[in-house]
Amino acid sequence: MRLAKTSGIAARLLSVLITLFGISVFIFIVLRVIPGDTITGSLGIETGVLTPEQIDDLKRYYGIDKPLLLQYFSWITSFLSGDLGFAYSTGVSVLTLTASSLPVTIELALFGTISGVIMGIAIGMFSAKKPGSARDFFGQLFGLLALAIPGFVLSTAIVTIMANKFGYFPNGYEYMTPWEDLWMNLQQMLFPSIVLGIAVAAPVMRTTRSALLETVDKDFIRTAFGKGLKSRTVQFRHVLRNSLIPIVTMTGIQFGYLLGGAVIVEKIFALPGMGRQILDAINKREYATVQSSVMIFAILFVTINLVTDIIYRRIDPRIK
Repeated sequence: MRLAKTSGIAARLLSVLITLFGISVFIFIVLRVIPGDTITGSLGIETGVLTPEQIDDLKRYYGIDKPLLLQYFSWITSFLSGDLGFAYSTGVSVLTLTASSLPVTIELALFGTISGVIMGIAIGMFSAKKPGSARDFFGQLFGLLALAIPGFVLSTAIVTIMANKFGYFPNGYEYMTPWEDLWMNLQQMLFPSIVLGIAVAAPVMRTTRSALLETVDKDFIRTAFGKGLKSRTVQFRHVLRNSLIPIVTMTGIQFGYLLGGAVIVEKIFALPGMGRQILDAINKREYATVQSSVMIFAILFVTINLVTDIIYRRIDPRIK
């Protein structure tokens, strides 16, 4: 038993390492396929007036004069040693940039996930209470609309309505961390969290509804009702509790998605998070910033998956 458990953990860790290696190779190659390089990204049209000697000097300065294989191993070994590279446009290390931007993205993802899970479970339970009824129709309609409306459309609509119609748009001011001004920080997180929360609520709602409808027909639920337990008690203590595994799975996936998928939302609401950092770095062809930032996202994502597996075992000890 212990040997099998150890083998399972080793296999999981090996798959994680292979996944991270594949992501590192993929992002490295994709950045080199995109037209332009760090020189054109930083100088723009002024690159055309440079002499070949000046271009060669700049390539050596940016470290892009070496063969691609050497560039990859130079970057990945530096990354593994804690050196994430240097952001030439800002004049600071990528580690310094990430230390300030990553907490913003994590805070936004947490708020978006929490609000989305609460909305999704509530609407899913509301819809599954009477399948095929009007309430079920409107619950599923919400899920369909939330999936169909792009985040940037909803973000733009909120900005337009709140700023132009009501004159209230806290994201128009300089971003404040929770330690600088908690109240302003919460206001600045409100609208982007709603946008991301709606995106999370749709799949969580659909998963919750399906899981509840599947669980409610089980024998132990009929036994609970037969013992005279109240409907609310059965719904929360028995039906919802035994439907949590697919809901937890979807929540973990959505949280990982929000970490890397909030680029446009961060840009529209002027949040200095990792998504905005990556987008700006792509425009300037700062390879080290993009590569290291993507790898941090990948590490966080696989970590979330491992935590989700642990939660599985807490919910259902039968899962090995």
